[in-house]
Amino acid sequence: MHEIGIAKGIIDIAESKAREQNSASIQLIKVRLGDYAGVSREALEFGFDVARRGSLAENARLEIENVPMLLSCVLCGPVSNPIRNVLLMCPQCGLPIEPRSDDELQVEYVELE
Repeated sequence: MHEIGIAKGIIDIAESKAREQNSASIQLIKVRLGDYAGVSREALEFGFDVARRGSLAENARLEIENVPMLLSCVLCGPVSNPIRNVLLMCPQCGLPIEPRSDDELQVEYVELE
């Protein structure tokens, strides 16, 4: 389960910010998680519960904002319901579509004590 490693990385980022501010603890960590980031929300929440033990985030809450997949066809523009294949294809013209956002995992902010 690679989500424990990801959770540890998130906590490391938050702890770094806490140390910069001379804070004794972290209250909240908010992350943005793209639909296609390759990370299971439930596994990340579990990994966070495991990884925060003994850290400055031991009593912190993890808030996860889901970032929906945004796609754009090279010809038609924004696309909402792609044809799912090996390639994502535009349902109007059949050309490949480009991801605009979907695979991000970003620490949005950290609330400190």
